[in-house]
Amino acid sequence: MAESSSSPNASTRLCGLPWPARPDRVEGSLPVYDSIWIDGCAAAASDGERLESVDPASGNVLAGFSAGSAEDVDRAVNAARLALAGSWGSLPPARRGGLLLDLADACRRHVDTLAELEMLDTGKPISAARGDMEGVASTLTYNAGAADKLEGISVPLGREFFDFTEAEPLGVTAHITPWNFPLGMAARSIAPALAAGCTTVIKPAEQTPLSTLALARMAKEAGFPEGVVNVVTGDGPRTGAMLAGHPGIDGVTFTGSVETGRSVGAAAGRNLRPAVLELGGKNPMIVFADADLEHAVESAVEGAFDNCGQVCSSASRLLLEQAIAEEFLSRFVERAGRLRAGPGHEDPDLGPLVSREQYERVRGHLSLAAEEGAHFLLGEPPAEWEGGGFFVHPAVLEPASLDSQVATKETFGPVVTVYRFRGEDEALKIANRLPYGLAAGVHTASIDRALRLSRRLDAGTVWINGWFIGGVQAPTGGIKDSGFGRERGQEGLRHYLRIKNIGIHLGFGNGRTFSAEDGG
Repeated sequence: MAESSSSPNASTRLCGLPWPARPDRVEGSLPVYDSIWIDGCAAAASDGERLESVDPASGNVLAGFSAGSAEDVDRAVNAARLALAGSWGSLPPARRGGLLLDLADACRRHVDTLAELEMLDTGKPISAARGDMEGVASTLTYNAGAADKLEGISVPLGREFFDFTEAEPLGVTAHITPWNFPLGMAARSIAPALAAGCTTVIKPAEQTPLSTLALARMAKEAGFPEGVVNVVTGDGPRTGAMLAGHPGIDGVTFTGSVETGRSVGAAAGRNLRPAVLELGGKNPMIVFADADLEHAVESAVEGAFDNCGQVCSSASRLLLEQAIAEEFLSRFVERAGRLRAGPGHEDPDLGPLVSREQYERVRGHLSLAAEEGAHFLLGEPPAEWEGGGFFVHPAVLEPASLDSQVATKETFGPVVTVYRFRGEDEALKIANRLPYGLAAGVHTASIDRALRLSRRLDAGTVWINGWFIGGVQAPTGGIKDSGFGRERGQEGLRHYLRIKNIGIHLGFGNGRTFSAEDGG
């Protein structure tokens, strides 16, 4: 449970937001949401349990939310299954796509409201939150266009047979989403699921449920049948675990830590259900001496510090060729040191970390790095933030060894580790030595080197001369401990389909098969 002090300013702003941010009631100055959203209606948790969300810019309580029980998860799954067999399952694919387009239009109309909800929950700068919400609308639009294009094939078995495949919805899908991009990550998986004809149950991160609840209400307004989009708020160990292992779920999508991903995958596996897991990363950006140095520095600043480093695919390791290491670091540290932090409504370069737990985790990593003998180029602890909130100064450091904790463990904050190398083989050895395999990047003027390394890097995504390249069309996902399965693009859509093969033995009755003598 979060600390009990309330935040009048945050609460007042939250209550003043237009629909769909309207709370179900207000207790004192605290908005309270009956946030179990099933069959198009809001309800409190069946056992009355509640969580509190905290404003990361102040550390004060932002709102109260229901904490879903086993009964609530059962009701949500059952509602989704009834909709799959009934109103949603009977809709033509083009109509599904039309509803997704209507929801995308609603997101565009309410983009400022959604952005403020996201900013209040996560602390991120308001312009970044607005960009995320525009991305949600784009994700819905992209997948809407695929709804009536998920085609099967005919299989050539010869003239005596007609064999073909149909692409069917996977069924009822569970979506356990993270706190760093709450609505963006939810849309990334529920949009293709809905386009494929699935029905959904979403468990947003307990720290950041506001925008997901807003989307569920907007889906009802857009005309989605009851039971198609359901939300059960609650924490991971209780609500998330029950949803991942529920026997009525046909597939699970999870984005989060490696440890939790193992548990989610195991829960799905016990029911022999497929899972898509995008997990952690400790992602290397390799910069060679022939790179455009200024562009590489800007790319590294964005890759390392976007969303305050709370990105699975952030550039958290910089591998620098020895000849340009000093010049690169001089420019990089100077740029990082100029980043301005503050509350999201001030639209700074950096917002706070999302929660006190995350704040303590990142601070602990930095303190341990100092104890291990890391060389800090920027942000050496104890660099306390003045004025409250979960803010952490950007940190750039050279680990004491390749095996130190800060060199091997994901920090998930504005923390960058730096390494020097001589030649491609040494760079690859450093880049590939960790169990992660989410993203990697190469800055070089040589296309031969770029393509050569892209094939040898252990990563699901490789970016050349940039970072965060791609969009809703480009599949993303990890290998090794960074998970499996892909989201976005055509690959992401396929996870929400199951392929049925139908074979027909042609004949005219009486067991006689079609033959050339019959005139064909």
